[in-house]
Amino acid sequence: MSLTLLPDLGDLLRLHPQLNAGTVVELLRHLQKNGGAGPEVLWASGPDPDHPLRDALPAAGFGIRELPLALPDVEAEYAQLVSFLNQYPQGRERLRAAAQAEQAFAAVLTAPLTLPLALGPEVQEAARAYHSAIREALGEGPGTRWHERRLDAVAAALADVADGVVLAPLDDLPGLLDRLPAARLPDLTGFTPGETSRLRALADRAWQLREDDDLGALLDALDRESGDAVTPRAELDAAAAGIYLAVGDLAGARALLERAAHALTDDVPRSLPGVVLARLGQVRDAQGERELAVRTYRVLLALNHAPAFTREVAEAGLREAFRLEM
Repeated sequence: MSLTLLPDLGDLLRLHPQLNAGTVVELLRHLQKNGGAGPEVLWASGPDPDHPLRDALPAAGFGIRELPLALPDVEAEYAQLVSFLNQYPQGRERLRAAAQAEQAFAAVLTAPLTLPLALGPEVQEAARAYHSAIREALGEGPGTRWHERRLDAVAAALADVADGVVLAPLDDLPGLLDRLPAARLPDLTGFTPGETSRLRALADRAWQLREDDDLGALLDALDRESGDAVTPRAELDAAAAGIYLAVGDLAGARALLERAAHALTDDVPRSLPGVVLARLGQVRDAQGERELAVRTYRVLLALNHAPAFTREVAEAGLREAFRLEM
């Protein structure tokens, strides 16, 4: 076993049907089966507590070990640079060039992605070009130094690690490969995304309703599935409840949410109870059951973990009853 670098897309994992949290889980299972992964993942990605893989990995049986990264707070330094550059025409031109580089790379990340594409030369070169363009636009200094510091910190944390799987932002991979000669990208030979990836893609899609969606077909697809560890039946019910709520069917939404709430166990992804209870509290409020809604919000706020947006829903619900606007 050697040091393997996995690409992380953060919240964009919710966007790509063929490269989502379930896909990453399946890749880890594939690597583990072939002796290329252990029971835990070394986390070199961002600190976001609501990252989709912070749910999916433990639910699938993989531990997360945070790398000890001693990173300085560069936000204030960068804000000072932006403020300075905005004072001068040439500075504003530099900021526009940096923004164009960010937009170009964002277009790469939001186009349909698969693991072979994300790890392929075209996307990896786009990551290098992105950071090179930022350096050219802003020069060596507060605008770019943060990335070099980050790469150096990750490399230092991994200096004595001989093997394992490291999750790192996709655009960090080229720089980490330069700094860690023994590291490599995962071998995708024989790997094909399967049911875990497909189910995760279905749920992600159901949470992102669009005006032109065939809601009936989406409900039928959710109803046919029994779920798995990463995307349990309770989440599929909660996602389906969101569709009922979108069309104003409070009774249908409530029935599914209460079924989902009764199915919550210690084994479900850690964010799911908060998501279910936030939506259930709103539905009970909309049906005029204020006391029950308030109790639901309070149960949510007592959870050990709930996504930030669900806590905001609960806090708002305690201040004022939720009303459905159609």
